[in-house]
Amino acid sequence: MAAENQTVVYVSEQILVLISCAFSSLGSFLIIFTYIIWPDLRTTPRKLLVFLSIADFLSAVSYAYGVWNVFKTDSVGCIVQGAISTFSNTSSFFWTVAIAIYLYIFIVKTSQRLADSLVLYFHFISWGIPLGITVAALSLHRIGYDASEVSVGWCWVSISAPDPVLWMLLTGKIWEFLAYITLPILYVLIKRHIYRAHAALSEYRPILAASPLSNSLSSMADRKLTLIPIIFIVLRIWSTIRFILMLVDSPARQNPVLVTLHGIGNTFQGAANCIMFVLCTQPIRSRLFMLLCSCCCLCRTGSSQPLSPSHGRTAGREANATPGVCADQC
Repeated sequence: MAAENQTVVYVSEQILVLISCAFSSLGSFLIIFTYIIWPDLRTTPRKLLVFLSIADFLSAVSYAYGVWNVFKTDSVGCIVQGAISTFSNTSSFFWTVAIAIYLYIFIVKTSQRLADSLVLYFHFISWGIPLGITVAALSLHRIGYDASEVSVGWCWVSISAPDPVLWMLLTGKIWEFLAYITLPILYVLIKRHIYRAHAALSEYRPILAASPLSNSLSSMADRKLTLIPIIFIVLRIWSTIRFILMLVDSPARQNPVLVTLHGIGNTFQGAANCIMFVLCTQPIRSRLFMLLCSCCCLCRTGSSQPLSPSHGRTAGREANATPGVCADQC
């Protein structure tokens, strides 16, 4: 890479990417918030989702800082931002795959004990490997200004590095490629197992098979399992395309539309997870709705009485039964 090949980041691209960062930060925070405030949601899969959200939150904040500044040199701010985003982005890949592995063992291998025993290893791998790579890159002065060749204003692998492609692979791309392969395979195996189990249940227990609630829950779970790898690939593929175009030295990597899609894709993962696992999860959505209504009511009445987590659980059940309960409470 050379400095004269710098990709121009337009103000419109900055605004769109910053909005994406804001949504991702908010979405990641919402996942963490719901896990903290409602103890009955603290299952192991959702705990893993919280760790993923921490990584996504750090990614969104560090990317926002880089996009806001659009660094031009290897400044201290550039290097710090590049280090944080390298660590958090790589960690996000590992946690995404870790959740898929946990669900595969838990659902397909029907071994919760084995799945739970892997959580400690997930921590060592998902935090330890990214940290080791980031420290090595910093020690060898490989992180810095990259002229937005494979970024959108933020800093990553320095253009002055003697082996930039190798470090791009080590600090993100190789793990991204592995996730492209691993996630679809694991989720297809999980979906196939669930389909076979549901088919057997339908054959021997027709009453449950005919239940609208059972069919609805099964359909929702099936859609989410389908969407998880698809959303990941759709969001991340633009950065991969720009990386490949950079390898062949194609000027198409500087196309404004491609640059914008890259910026949004790299920063929207936290928001996508929130939409899928909070806003599209009816019990949690109902609790959030009632919590928001209760807060509005408290503001209107001027009451200072605090809300308890149990209130959120009760209100969520009431919201399912009575659509107008929010207005009734006020």
